[in-house]
Formats: sequence, C-alpha cells, structure tokens
Amino acid sequence: MTCGVFGVSRTVEQQAEVFGGPISTEPRINDRIRVPEVRLVGPNGEQVGIVSIGDALKLAQEADLDLVEVAATARPPVCKLMDYGKFKYESAMKAREARRNQAHTIIKEIKLRPKIDPHDYETKKGHVVRFLKAGDKVKVTIMFRGREQSRPELGFRLLQRLAEDVTDLGFVESQPKQDGRNMIMVIGPHKKKAEARAEKAAAKARETDQVEESAEGQTVEPPATPA
Repeated sequence: MTCGVFGVSRTVEQQAEVFGGPISTEPRINDRIRVPEVRLVGPNGEQVGIVSIGDALKLAQEADLDLVEVAATARPPVCKLMDYGKFKYESAMKAREARRNQAHTIIKEIKLRPKIDPHDYETKKGHVVRFLKAGDKVKVTIMFRGREQSRPELGFRLLQRLAEDVTDLGFVESQPKQDGRNMIMVIGPHKKKAEARAEKAAAKARETDQVEESAEGQTVEPPATPA
C-alpha cells in the first residue's frame, strides 16, 4: 500500500519511519489521553458519565488505578479505570492458554478401489472410524483404473456407503467429486480435536483407576507352614 505525502509516494512502512516509527496498537493511558472530556466507566463496569479529562485522571489517581482509553473512536472517547499492568498480564496468560489448548485438525487420507472386497472395506472403514474418533478429518479417495473410469457411479455408491456407515462419528464436509482418475470426498468429525483428546485422557485415567482398585482388592496369602 502506498500513499502520497507531500507529493512523494511512500509505503506505510516508509511513512512510519518518517513520522517517528511504527504505529502503536497499545491503547492510550493516563496523561497520553489528549482529549478535553471522556465517557468514564468505573473499575466494576459502572457508568460514571461524561467527565473532564482532569477529573478522570484525578479519580484514577485516588483509586490507585490507570485511566485506559477503551473506545478511541467514540465521541467522546470511552475510558475505563483499571489496573492496566494486571489487565495486560491476565490477557497475555489467557492468550497463551488459548494457544496451548488449540488443536489443529489433521487431514488423514484413505484410498479405496471401486471393487474393494468386503474384508478390505471393513479394514479401511476401521481406519476412518479411528481417525474421526480422534477428531481428524478424513479424505477418502477412490482410485479408478482402466475400464473402471467409465463406471464413476461405482465409486460414488462406495463413498455414500462409507459416509452412511460412519454417520454417528462424522459428516460429509465435501461431497464426492471427480478429480482426474480419482473421486474424492472429505468427512469431517462431529467432535473437535480438543474434545477427542480430553475424552481419550479421561478414558485413560479411568482405566488407571480400575487397575489400581483391582490391585488394592487382591490379598496376598502367607505361604503355608510346612507340617
């Protein structure tokens, strides 16, 4: 993006250098708020009303809090009394926790032939079931060879059958479509990755508890004393 400044075309980055560095995304606080009056919100969300900037700063100082501009485009700007340092720390911790709990959906792929035998079909379906239970998407590819390419309905029916067999675990996210010699369908999981991971951890914990309870219930008999 370029803008003309004094007849010279400059990028946003170049303008930032000209006018004193990059634009800050931090809100204005305390004496950096240069407006005559603000709409003030108390520390607990209560509406104080429109007050002069001097009175707002005085209230912030008396409460040992910061005056933070939370809606700069409002007229007048909206400011809130808060502990800005604590607010930034808690926001950073929440963002970090959200990133930690975020789970990226992985797309697994299963390849089938139009005339697959029943045993192989059940094996492939078992893989799809496992992937969906883990919260992953599954890309199902039907591979046509030779004369099979003239019978796309075979692949379509096979994909429909598979989708119906796993309907309790997933849904058709992308309908079957021809892609060269292949036909592709994507099945998405009903459960999110994080939910599947939490259920797996809970099941493992229950299994551990059962093993411990079983071990505690067993009594060790003393060896028999020889006569």
